[in-house]
Amino acid sequence: MSAKIRVLVVDDSALMRKLISQVLQRDPSIEVVGTAMDGAMGLKKMEELHPHVVTLDIDMPRMDGIEMLRQITRKHRVPVIVVSAQTDVSASITLRALAFGAFDFVTKPQDAALGRIDQIAVELAQKIKAAASSGPPKMIITVPTIKPKVSRRTTMPSGPSRIIAIGISTGGPNALQYVFSQLPEDFPGCIVVVQHMPEGFTQMFAKRLDESSALEVKEAQSGDLLLAGRVLICPGDRHIKVRKMEHGKIAILVDQPRVNGHRPSADVLFNSVAQEFGNNAVGVLMTGMGEDGAAGLGALQAAGAITAAQSPDTCVVDSMPRAAIERGFAMKIVSLPNMASFLQATCSRERQKIEPAADGTSAPAAAGEPNSLRR
Repeated sequence: MSAKIRVLVVDDSALMRKLISQVLQRDPSIEVVGTAMDGAMGLKKMEELHPHVVTLDIDMPRMDGIEMLRQITRKHRVPVIVVSAQTDVSASITLRALAFGAFDFVTKPQDAALGRIDQIAVELAQKIKAAASSGPPKMIITVPTIKPKVSRRTTMPSGPSRIIAIGISTGGPNALQYVFSQLPEDFPGCIVVVQHMPEGFTQMFAKRLDESSALEVKEAQSGDLLLAGRVLICPGDRHIKVRKMEHGKIAILVDQPRVNGHRPSADVLFNSVAQEFGNNAVGVLMTGMGEDGAAGLGALQAAGAITAAQSPDTCVVDSMPRAAIERGFAMKIVSLPNMASFLQATCSRERQKIEPAADGTSAPAAAGEPNSLRR
């Protein structure tokens, strides 16, 4: 985009409006064209100023951020970056905002009111640029309704047929909820997920996934067993690895430095799964910004695992899966609507149907997916 990205800043705090505007104006490709103190004023300013991206506080008087987001989604189709406080209530509302169509979110530092907002400046600018370049949503995801969970399991959980490692970022919450809602309770694999999300959000995120899926979804803890039908979500600000132990296959959490700028990092998970489970694993890179997970998917491929990338045309942001595709690390390209059936097929206990070809270069097609990206 050659012209500057026009941004509208909406926040009920005059100080936050000033601080967010100041840090964004430092980026020569971004222009803050206006600010608003609530949703009603924000919608009026959108009509006048025609911004490319809106940064949106959620907790505001008169018209809150959720209602403004609903109207933006219906009338304007302008991408929205939620700027959220780091509280349990804000985390819950932010996850709702993502379900209603927000592009992504950043969290305000705990000491933001003291003027220390510089630590999110780079992240916010990067997400604004990604939102502006992505354009309108490439596909509409119908997120399943959250409803009380009724377990029909009559047997003890068993060891998984395969370990599935998923790396995902921007667009991930809706994509994962969509995929997991289609998997059955007796799904034979165990799924371990690295979703780029800050500390304090992943526990609530895992709970929402659990409530909308027949699978058992939980925020991972060190020592959690890898079981069939279980999904482990890596906590924010931790890395997750897997290990084969005498008493079973487990997940462990570690506090190593950031990798690719992320903690958790998909590369850390993928490398661990490649080392421990090799050809009994599946690696999947889904929607997201950056290149985290691409090298790790290559390690999985080299270890004999089945590797896949979400098709770029069904991603909110396609740079993570595209990085792996362009390096030749994705054996399969799978659209979001077909991801659940692909995972079900690869985890079938009838192994002869899912092993890679003899030369190790490709896996059988699942759900009508191509083996290479159609350009």
